[in-house]
Amino acid sequence: MNLRNIAIIAHVDHGKTTLVDRLLQQSGSFRENQRVAERAMDSNDLERERGITILAKVTSVVWAGTRINIVDTPGHADFGGEVERILNMVDGALVLVDAAEGPLPQTKFVVSKALKMGLKPIVVINKVDRPDARPHEVVNEVFDLFASLDASDEQLDFPILYGSAKEGWMAASPEGPKDARMQPLFDLVLRHVTPPQVEEGPFRLLGTILEANPYLGRVVTGRITSGAVAPNQMVKVLDHDGGLIEQGRVSKVLAFRGLERIGLNEASAGDIVSIAGLPNATVAHTICAPEVTEPLPAQPIDPPTLSMTFRVNDSPLAGTEGDKVTSRMIRDRLLREGEGNVALRVTESEERDSMEVAGRGELQLGILIETMRREGFELSVSRPKVLFRRDESGGLLEPIEEVVIDLDAEHSGIVVQKLSERRAELVEMRPSGGGRQRLVFYVPTRGLIGYQGELLTDTRGTAIMNRLFHAYAPYKGEIQGRRNGVLISTDAGEAVAYALWNLEDRGPMMIDPGVRVYAGMIVGEHTRDNDLEVNVLKGKKLTNIRTTSKDEAVRLTPPIRMTLERALAYIQDDELVEVTPKSIRLRKRHLDSNDRKKAERAKVAMELA
Repeated sequence: MNLRNIAIIAHVDHGKTTLVDRLLQQSGSFRENQRVAERAMDSNDLERERGITILAKVTSVVWAGTRINIVDTPGHADFGGEVERILNMVDGALVLVDAAEGPLPQTKFVVSKALKMGLKPIVVINKVDRPDARPHEVVNEVFDLFASLDASDEQLDFPILYGSAKEGWMAASPEGPKDARMQPLFDLVLRHVTPPQVEEGPFRLLGTILEANPYLGRVVTGRITSGAVAPNQMVKVLDHDGGLIEQGRVSKVLAFRGLERIGLNEASAGDIVSIAGLPNATVAHTICAPEVTEPLPAQPIDPPTLSMTFRVNDSPLAGTEGDKVTSRMIRDRLLREGEGNVALRVTESEERDSMEVAGRGELQLGILIETMRREGFELSVSRPKVLFRRDESGGLLEPIEEVVIDLDAEHSGIVVQKLSERRAELVEMRPSGGGRQRLVFYVPTRGLIGYQGELLTDTRGTAIMNRLFHAYAPYKGEIQGRRNGVLISTDAGEAVAYALWNLEDRGPMMIDPGVRVYAGMIVGEHTRDNDLEVNVLKGKKLTNIRTTSKDEAVRLTPPIRMTLERALAYIQDDELVEVTPKSIRLRKRHLDSNDRKKAERAKVAMELA
């Protein structure tokens, strides 16, 4: 059967996964009346909730006697590790762009990788049914983007389709016709995307996606570069330097057919398949016939820019909500994550019972923590730290990110001011239509920790921020952190409404009455810059005098609600976020006040030395 391998590249929320749903439906991969979850490719709960694609996935459809393997790539730069590997498997790319928003930074991030690899893009302008759609202007913006990314003349001569994945049609113009449904897109893929290049020689496959299957063990997905593979075949695994990792037999060869993965008796060069039965093979390893000695070249990956320490939860409430609490369980889970996700780096930490996890950004690390808490883990995590480097002369370098913010023009002043305080450099400022502006900054990664929430507050929720790794550059100097101290509980027990009401003039609370607290737990924000220890268990003194005075009814101000991302951005170096399946608590690293004083004295002594 003829083959085509394509990737779908798009920014978050531009309709990529919905488009794949329509291709599956109209190619007959599932019946018109079959009950299939909307956004069938977003199989992960977090992907459905956040509306983003985190894990790359493969599916395939058959059209006019040709099998089209479709890879749904992540659109968020934090998951760039997935993107680079995926593009090695395909021969063409659909660049999907929103007809109103135009190309955004994550599109730029993935498209730049695709153009460098020589892929010829097909541009699909989606959501032309939006009332604010401007399809022709968006095509010009896409052309300018490709030109700025040094696209070749052949890549700049790209075919264009317009349509609405939601309504299920594509056409050569924004007006239609709509009756051909998705056929114009299928036909264009067959015409424009070349069949996979097949090399001569024995079986070779470069591992691209890794997953752990409860029944099959480790499953490695990739494209067969040469030869063929069948179950029970002897193979060996080479690392990127050509070193032997292991030898073994292939237990199963699996391929995607619609939304199902089925076993094959044989797969040949050009097809994208999954191989089970090799316990040590991973991403960037070459799986090959025993006589092969040279590994396939593997794509280098952008460096992690942030790290966090994952520790055992040692608070007095440990083990009350989760069932996975030991350091061994946490360590095994993180090492397993590190194996399947090359954008993460998991290492042993110097501290006891803790692991260091480095990644691309807060979102990626936050999603890992959220996934673990849903699996029943309890852990405490430190504040994200930026990974610095040294240049040849010993100077300090830090990661800088390109940040693009689309916002209502009236809010641009406050955003420029706030980011300037975070050592940002404004590189572009232009109107983007409809009373909105687009600001482009180069910002140190550490200046962006916790900025998302502040940006939404400053712009009344109207701003859209996108970021991607730009380069390492000389250290930009100190950035002002949180200015307020915190309120720390002195005792363990259940918080009392009367005590919280009495403490309201000290600062806003972070807990409700009846919540269990312990000594050293953070219960609120102090109005001043120092920490204050408070008693939230103190009830009202009872008397035998009845009164109708106004202070009988305690009316509390609603507390600050801490989400996981907000908590990670809020804490200081001497604080931790305690994460359990049911709660997110903030606490001091040292729960005992005497230990905190000792640690503070030691820190001051080190600074003076």
